[in-house]
Amino acid sequence: MSRLDAGLVLPPRRALWRRLGSLPVFSHYNRLFALVLIVNVAALGHGLTAGQWWTGDSLALPTLSGWVTANLSLAILVRQQYLINLLFWLATRVPTSWPLAIRRSLAKVYHFGGLHSGGAVAAIVWFALLLAVMLQDRFAGPGTVSMTLLAVSGSLLGVLLLMAIMALPRIRSTFHNAFERTHRFGGWTALGLFWVMTLIAARDQNPKTSLLQMLGDSTSFWMLLLLTFSIVLPWLRLRRVPVTQVKPSSHVLIAGFEHLTPFAGSSTAISLNPLWEWHSFANIPAPGQPGFRLIISRAGDWTGRLIDQPSTHVWVKGITTAGVAHIETLFKSVVYVATGSGIGPVLPHLLAQQVPIHLIWSTRSPRKTYGDELVDEILRAQPGAHIWDTDLSGKPDLVALAYAAVQATGAEAVICISNQTLTERVVEEMEARGIAAYGALWDS
Repeated sequence: MSRLDAGLVLPPRRALWRRLGSLPVFSHYNRLFALVLIVNVAALGHGLTAGQWWTGDSLALPTLSGWVTANLSLAILVRQQYLINLLFWLATRVPTSWPLAIRRSLAKVYHFGGLHSGGAVAAIVWFALLLAVMLQDRFAGPGTVSMTLLAVSGSLLGVLLLMAIMALPRIRSTFHNAFERTHRFGGWTALGLFWVMTLIAARDQNPKTSLLQMLGDSTSFWMLLLLTFSIVLPWLRLRRVPVTQVKPSSHVLIAGFEHLTPFAGSSTAISLNPLWEWHSFANIPAPGQPGFRLIISRAGDWTGRLIDQPSTHVWVKGITTAGVAHIETLFKSVVYVATGSGIGPVLPHLLAQQVPIHLIWSTRSPRKTYGDELVDEILRAQPGAHIWDTDLSGKPDLVALAYAAVQATGAEAVICISNQTLTERVVEEMEARGIAAYGALWDS
């Protein structure tokens, strides 16, 4: 047990089976991922044992193609900005009078990335099986699979496998820029190859039938059309907007925008080169004022260049999208734990005052780094905020501080906005003691 700065003592973790549920490996993200795979394995097993998918010596190509399309649709559509906002809207419609057990589960809505990853992996497995059956159909005798279709399909599988490999957590974190570019350009390439494959397959299946008629009768064609629209939609809103800059220190840039006024708990992706690199930041709207701000800290080459050489304009696309902190309204009161520029996602909630909040903010020299104006704005919104200056007092035990704050305020949940290691630690330690806790994910 650890002694708290406030004189309290962290209680022991709950029973083993309850503690296991708080571990990252058993997160709702991974549960959704596993659920998607289980459904697909069950579908495959049922089809094989029932003998419903056999056509001669091969699984029916249309059925396999259908499962590829279904899983691919799940993977793409669940990341669509409008659907994400809809999921958050539905989850947060529940009133705080409902039992906490229900509300704390609904607050895990931001783990939807498990559906994305599960659908993507399942689609690749189904597609590999589809390609194997196509090869068998081609070389076992006269069939409807052309060498052109095999070549396109093989290329597509290669692109999908590359994207999956680059998305592995360790590779993604080590080569993050390469991961983003592989997903962007690889995704566009895969979409193009899917279209080529669909057209060739329709032609090969029945050369005597009109191609338009074949496509019109194909469910996969209409789903591919929907997926293409979903992918293109954010780019239809691509625009270059003016930005103002306030640089309180060499570490931080506060960027101001006036092209829209977003809702608290949302984020905006900005870019200096829209085809190359995008970065998302939490929107900071102020009640009764148009526009919003972004707090951008020096966290890599791109942010460093933006701080050192501020731009008068940046690119934006799509719509503002809900993030983890948007779930705060599911609770009667919340403790926010933030470090450094993690104050950015928290500040709009302090200003909006939709629920009672207690803030714990740990950062280096807050006034020197972020400026007196920002710190004073925080204190005006919450005079009782606990701001910990790590230059003066060293690094705090944020788990202890968070637990003490929950005990002192009676808060129903803890929301942590920090780096991956600290976020996972705070969330796990709180959940292991029965306290609802939430933090950003790095796996979706």
